[in-house]
Amino acid sequence: MKAETWFRHPAGILISSAGATLLWGSALPVIKISYQHFQIDSKNVFGEWVFAGYRFALAGLILMVLATLMGQTRRNGRQPLSLPRIVRLGFIQTFMQYLVLYAGLSFSSGIEGSILVGSTSLFQILSARLMDKTEGLNPAKWFGLLLGFLGILVMGFAQQGVQFHFGFGAVLLLASAVFGGFGNVLFRQESAHESVIALTGKQMFAGGLGLLLVGAVRSGFTPFHFDAKGWLLLGYLSLLSAAGFALWNTVMKYNAVGKVSLYLFLIPVFGVLLSSILLDERVSAWIGLSLVMVVTGIIIVNRSGRTRRVKEPVQKEVQRGL
Repeated sequence: MKAETWFRHPAGILISSAGATLLWGSALPVIKISYQHFQIDSKNVFGEWVFAGYRFALAGLILMVLATLMGQTRRNGRQPLSLPRIVRLGFIQTFMQYLVLYAGLSFSSGIEGSILVGSTSLFQILSARLMDKTEGLNPAKWFGLLLGFLGILVMGFAQQGVQFHFGFGAVLLLASAVFGGFGNVLFRQESAHESVIALTGKQMFAGGLGLLLVGAVRSGFTPFHFDAKGWLLLGYLSLLSAAGFALWNTVMKYNAVGKVSLYLFLIPVFGVLLSSILLDERVSAWIGLSLVMVVTGIIIVNRSGRTRRVKEPVQKEVQRGL
């Protein structure tokens, strides 16, 4: 089965999208464990940027090596992206998204992070609509998006109570969601020129180097000591970043943005569930309702897409008969 066939098939979309969001969700508790191990304080945002820089630069290197081994760096008649366009993509999708994310989390509560980062789906759909007029947004898609976002609200408020203050941290988190949504759509356009694995690796390596350089301004390049456990934690986070971004960017390449964006709502849900397992954190019973709402939103959006595809041929047959 060709890659395009798999990533366009409903089962392929489900497995790949859920797999990417599961990997990203697992990053949340592992990052907490890493910060405890390396003694990175929650207010030490420069140290967090250095750690993120190593993580994404290593993830980019892994994907670039993989692309070379798979023979995906050959041109095959396609002109690869120029260095300025790769840097622009890495600047938006990795550097700016995570620069403001870690800064925002240091000024915000966990619930604010879950809710506002969850809004990436909305900005991804809006960006696609602005950049590609063929992206349709019918009432069913809007309802599914609203249902998914309400699921994140239920989860957040159930975990920490109704405590939400729209301050400086919230603005930064919202900016991270904007960069994330726009960056995903921009990657979708640029992936027409290069393989997804090679391009993902290049942009992550560029963005990771940027985070490393900015963080090193205050923390230096080696603010923490790497032992065996530290290398394992960094290695896992790099591998999950490489696999998660490669899967998600491939799904985005072959499908309408509005069809797959709601899967991003699963990230905080998986994050909470995995935190309960790895960190023994309390999980509210309302997490079940949150998951049901997110999954229902995904089903509504995908069913609306199939219904429209079925109706279009029928309408054409009627027009021909008239």
